[in-house]
Amino acid sequence: MIQNLTDLSRKLIKGTLKSADLVQETLARIADPAGQGCVVFLRTYAEAAMAQADWIDAARAKGIALPPFAGVPLAIKDLFDVKGEVTTAGSRVLDEQAAAEADAVIVQRLRAAGFVIVGKNNMTEFAYSGLGINAHFGTPRNPHDKTAHRIPGGSSSGAAVAVAEGMVPAAIGTDTGGSCRIPAAFCGVVGFKPTSTRVPKDGTVPLSKSLDCIGPFANSVSDCAVLDSILSGGTGEDVDSFPEGGLRLAVLDGYVTEHLDEAVGSAYQKMLTRLSNRGVRLMPLTIAELAELPKINSKGGLVGAEAYSWHKSYLETRSEFYDPWVRERFSAGRSQSADDYIRTVEARARIRALVARKTEAFDALILPTVQIVAPTMESLADPAKSAATNLLCLRNTAVGNFLDLPAISIPCHEEGGLPVGAMLMGRTGGDRHLLSIARGLEGTIRGR
Repeated sequence: MIQNLTDLSRKLIKGTLKSADLVQETLARIADPAGQGCVVFLRTYAEAAMAQADWIDAARAKGIALPPFAGVPLAIKDLFDVKGEVTTAGSRVLDEQAAAEADAVIVQRLRAAGFVIVGKNNMTEFAYSGLGINAHFGTPRNPHDKTAHRIPGGSSSGAAVAVAEGMVPAAIGTDTGGSCRIPAAFCGVVGFKPTSTRVPKDGTVPLSKSLDCIGPFANSVSDCAVLDSILSGGTGEDVDSFPEGGLRLAVLDGYVTEHLDEAVGSAYQKMLTRLSNRGVRLMPLTIAELAELPKINSKGGLVGAEAYSWHKSYLETRSEFYDPWVRERFSAGRSQSADDYIRTVEARARIRALVARKTEAFDALILPTVQIVAPTMESLADPAKSAATNLLCLRNTAVGNFLDLPAISIPCHEEGGLPVGAMLMGRTGGDRHLLSIARGLEGTIRGR
């Protein structure tokens, strides 16, 4: 069931919908034995959520002023602290950690806006993969193929599936190399990655402090804009639609299109034709320097070094609790030298400045979110194939993190086909402007 945050809020305020009914329906969908809520969610807060919903309904009946989204259910990734419980990050490694003493800042902001947090979503262990596979708690099935177990994308796998299957109207994830946008593309929803410093990360288990971002999954750009406002300290404002006519989009090619599979290529080209027919000015742009990224990151890059620094003590004392594949990837970070790390930082600064110059004449950039459709779990049984596919999943989205550009994935596939995402990227710090452009283009990108 597709639900819009603003519509739900309006119905709750008018009294045509009760929060208790809405939250109860949400929890019922999650608990449905015919569904996969037990894999999509690592824990639910049924009792607390219903108590909050009942209180909200009673307060409304008394005319007490409430926050704008009071009573709307929401889910969060298992990376965010909730006071009084252990944040496990989709792993067994942190089981013996002390409980969080306070909610993460973003959890505080969501609660202050009135959202009812119904549970924590499954994810790739410690957010370290774009596939969405979790060896400890199971891997959610991509909801768009009922015959084969296709991956949901990662690392925010459960958040994307929860929204795609209508369990919740929206969810909050993180994005270090594509973790909000890859699963959004694979599952057919909208996923937004902000500029890295836009949303505070206090109370969030880190992967890479240089690259980590916190962003929403929803059914529309409008809902992502509302949540971006709240997460960044606002009150839930939407954005106006930027007019399509005369909009200048740089259509990136080369590095970001050289491995396109047939389904993605076809859907993407049809989407570009729709944009052109609506008066959008599309100009091809090759940024040759992007091809340097695999070499720059060949020793693990910023993620490898920063993740190893955080995990070093756990790798020494609780190594056996990691998924072996995840443990191996974290352990590889120890081979980086200070010189390697500094060279990566310098290369990043150089390429960011170059890209800023090359793209200053454009309103936004557009490219496929992922160059392939979601593969099956069976096709990833071979470790080498799994590793190669992971890199391919991250290939385009990681560009946005490396350059620290806000980016959003919007579905562009034809109805009945496996989901394909088109990604818009803006300028560093220009998050609201990008969301305005995305809102203006959303209907055309989707083919509506």
